[in-house]
Amino acid sequence: MVRILRHGLFGLAVLLGLFSTTPPASAAYPDRPVHWLIGFSAGGPVDIVARIMAQWLSERLGQQVIVENRTGSGGNIAAAAAINAPPDGYTLLFVAPNNAISTSLYKKLPFDFLRDTVPVASIMQLTNMLVVSNAFPPKTVQEFIDYCKANPGKISFASSGNGTSVHMSAELFKVMTKCDMVHVPYRGSAIAFPDIISNKVQLIFDNLPSAMEQVKGGNVRALGVTSPQRWPSVPDVPAIAETVPGFESVGFYGISAPKGTPPEVIEVLNKAVGEALKDPKLVAKLAETGGIPKPMTPAEFGKLVANETEKWRKVVEFAGVSVD
Repeated sequence: MVRILRHGLFGLAVLLGLFSTTPPASAAYPDRPVHWLIGFSAGGPVDIVARIMAQWLSERLGQQVIVENRTGSGGNIAAAAAINAPPDGYTLLFVAPNNAISTSLYKKLPFDFLRDTVPVASIMQLTNMLVVSNAFPPKTVQEFIDYCKANPGKISFASSGNGTSVHMSAELFKVMTKCDMVHVPYRGSAIAFPDIISNKVQLIFDNLPSAMEQVKGGNVRALGVTSPQRWPSVPDVPAIAETVPGFESVGFYGISAPKGTPPEVIEVLNKAVGEALKDPKLVAKLAETGGIPKPMTPAEFGKLVANETEKWRKVVEFAGVSVD
């Protein structure tokens, strides 16, 4: 009888233990600060948008979202750090065209971006802008092309790093116009602008947020945008495609996480970003950077990144460029 009672009590204890098990950390997500890795320098376009979003998300989630700049290798240092972090939702990656481009441009990456990450949320769509030093003679895209052909190899263009859309927009322009220009990569466009302003480097196809800031400040001159048509926030700046038919380079910003991140965590983050992109004040801030909000489900964003990866693979092959 005592033995039966003991067995019964043991079974009851096990059963109660099953029901009283502490819920997984993701059930209370987030319960500590979230680190958001970005691959470019402070003050650049990615950094500007990341900090706008991080402030809103910190208030919404009740935990600080900390933006960390991990610069270098066209954003691949940040990507590698995020991919190697625990898949618990506390390390996220700012995703942009560089992640889609690097897959084919870099020959020895220690990761496969599409395989090793999971999509979380889309933030916005944006264009790049061709801006030149005020000391650079051309005033239009056609004048620029003519000047470039008359001075082969004497013009240099800056980028925010190998494999960024800033870099590849210029490479695509080179191929389509037969312009011979020299690439000068930096660890972010913010670092490049002093050299552009001083005309040490003549131009950059920068993301619109930081390009607009420099144009408004009178530091550089805008010649065109890389979208197929004129961009809504800068209607007076012509599309490069008006001079070079078929030219197009439209980017995206979003969030990914390490593979294995719990679906419920991704759902929390995606919902928060979706709510942010409905907030008139935040949308107005994004509009100031030239961005157009593009909320998506994780699946939709994953499809976008996959499609962009394939699109840029073709451009990399077309341009004939690679990085070891």
